[in-house]
Amino acid sequence: MANTILVGAQWGDEGKGKIIDVLTENVEVVVRSQGGNNAGHTVYVGPKKYVLHLVPSGILRSKKKCVIGNGVVLDPVSLVGELDGLEKLGISVKGKLFISETAHIVLPYHRELDALRETGKGKKKIGTTKRGIGPTYGDKAARVGIRMHELIDTERFAAKLKIRLKENNLILKAHGVKPLSYKKVLADYVKAAARLKPFVTNTVVMLHQEMSRGSNMLFEGAQGTFLDIDHGTYPYVTSSNTTSGGACTGSGVAPNRIDSVVGVMKAYTTRVGEGPMPTQNDEISDLLHGMGREFGATTGRARRCGWFDAVLTRYAAIVNGIDELAVTNVDGLDTLDVIKVCIGYRYGKQRFDYVPSDVEVLSKVEPIYAEFPGWKTSTEKAKTWKDLPKNARDYLKAIAELTGAKLKIVSVGPAREQTMIL
Repeated sequence: MANTILVGAQWGDEGKGKIIDVLTENVEVVVRSQGGNNAGHTVYVGPKKYVLHLVPSGILRSKKKCVIGNGVVLDPVSLVGELDGLEKLGISVKGKLFISETAHIVLPYHRELDALRETGKGKKKIGTTKRGIGPTYGDKAARVGIRMHELIDTERFAAKLKIRLKENNLILKAHGVKPLSYKKVLADYVKAAARLKPFVTNTVVMLHQEMSRGSNMLFEGAQGTFLDIDHGTYPYVTSSNTTSGGACTGSGVAPNRIDSVVGVMKAYTTRVGEGPMPTQNDEISDLLHGMGREFGATTGRARRCGWFDAVLTRYAAIVNGIDELAVTNVDGLDTLDVIKVCIGYRYGKQRFDYVPSDVEVLSKVEPIYAEFPGWKTSTEKAKTWKDLPKNARDYLKAIAELTGAKLKIVSVGPAREQTMIL
């Protein structure tokens, strides 16, 4: 596989966790390069279900090294809870997990500020998970953040926390929120630091040493292209670069060391949170929710669902340099007579074949649809391309062609064995 970046080609929740788990079989190192515990990857191994938030999905396979890169913002207390949960399920992390010493940490005042800002927006809310991710990246950009190497130095952390907490407590107090206790925050984070200290290292050096040994690496994206802070449907986005370029800046691995980019997309479209979604459709939403599908791994919120939007995925292919596609959740469409695909947007007399940068425009466009006949039979037991119904194969070829990348992986269910490599 060499060095591969895996990104979401829609608004996140494309099933990246499962695809990462499948591809990890052929790599030695899995790298998480951005985001925080506002993302969730769900992976099924046999009957067991694992939901991961900060730890790369590669942790579920033995002898794989998993890296939380410098571009990630991590909540130390939450991460300790995730590690403890994995170990209770029999998943060892010792000698397998490596945390960047320059990753920034999420503190309780970041979560409080996140909630305050979201609540204050009223009807214009973004749909943040209120996990403090945005304010942490804000402190990073303002150069007042606290990084992992400072957290594990108790004396240094205590001094810096006192300054930062004093400043942020004034803001919280001004909004009628009870100030945070310095002693409690310090005690909680010092305890978490002691647990995490053995994992903290210079991951940039470590990754380059792995490359010099010939290790293959998989860069695990969180969220999706249209939640990217620069290229997404701003302001209804996350706080980091979720596109392929973010994998390089968030890990310290140069672009010329990347060999390929795999884009993951559902056979339809979903979105969590606020913001425009041109193909949103009640019929397909009711169908998928009725099947018990499309609820957020992190929040449990019902996802908004709609027809496949080829305008989105075509733009994602351009921005990310997607070479190959992995299409998931094909089985979600098994019962439909007719399946629609958005091939363009109409805005007054204007037609868009790309995603407008202005969300006000995007929120008012009308999708232009092409229709495909459904296959009206279960695909869940398909093991090979030929096992799929002809109409399913035609549909998959069509959405790949409309996206502009080669179809490489098809998933027809949550299990590892429900995956075909073409």
